Amino acid sequence: MHKFFVPIENFTANEAFIEGDDVKHIYKVLRLTEGDEISINNCQGEEFLGVIKDITKKEVVVSISHKMELNNESPIEVHLYQGLPKSTKMDLISQKATELGISTITPIITERVVVKTDLKEFNKVDRWNRIALEACKQSKRSLIPKINTPIDFKELLSQLELCDLIVVPYENAEGYGLKGVFKNVDKDAIKTVAIIIGPEGGFEESEIEELKDKGAHIVTLGPRILRTETAGFTCLSLIMYEIGDLGGKI
Repeated sequence: MHKFFVPIENFTANEAFIEGDDVKHIYKVLRLTEGDEISINNCQGEEFLGVIKDITKKEVVVSISHKMELNNESPIEVHLYQGLPKSTKMDLISQKATELGISTITPIITERVVVKTDLKEFNKVDRWNRIALEACKQSKRSLIPKINTPIDFKELLSQLELCDLIVVPYENAEGYGLKGVFKNVDKDAIKTVAIIIGPEGGFEESEIEELKDKGAHIVTLGPRILRTETAGFTCLSLIMYEIGDLGGKI
C-alpha cells in the first residue's frame, strides 16, 4: 500500500487533503484512482487508512477510514552529527540514515571541514529534507527526521548535554569499540544517543579531547578506515542493533 505524509493542518474529522508534488505522483506515476486505498501519516506519527475520494490536478481528497495502530519508530532517539562532507555525500547520508531510523541529522563544521565562501552547503538543507521525506515513504517510517542547518563545533558541544550516550568513531582509537561501550552502560537507561562523525580529513586531536571532556566514548569501528559517509551508517546500525529495533525480537 502506498504511503503519504500529509501535514496535520490538512486533516479534518473525516478527510485529508494531499497537495504539492504528491498529487502528480499519485495520478501520473502511480496511476491511483478513486476508490484506491492508501496509508496517510499526519506528520505527527499517527497513521490512517484512507480511500481516495477525488483527484484533481491541485489536490487529492482522501476519505479517512480509521486510525491504524502502527509505529515503526525505534524506542531510542539517535541524533547524527555529521562532519560536513564534500560533493553530494550528504544526499546519501540523509537517505540511508533515515532508512535506519535516525531522529535528526545535523551537519557540523569542524577544523578540517572546507566551507565554500558562498556557503552553498547552507542552501542544500531543503533538498536534504526532501530526500529524508522520500526515504520515510519507502521505509514506512512513522516520523520524518529533521535535517538541520549546519552548526559549528562549539554549538555541537553545547547540544551534547541533552544526550544519554555520546559515541565518536575515531580512526586513531584502538581496541575500545561499541562492544565495550555497551558492557559498561545501562542499556535500559539510554533514550537519546549522539553519534559524531568527522569529515573527510578527520578530527583534530584537540577536538577529540573536548569531546572526551563532554563524556563522549571515543571508539573504533574496526581495523579498516571507513569513509565519512560509511562510518555514520555503520555506527548507527550497530547502536540500533544493540538498543534499538534492528535485528528482530527473536
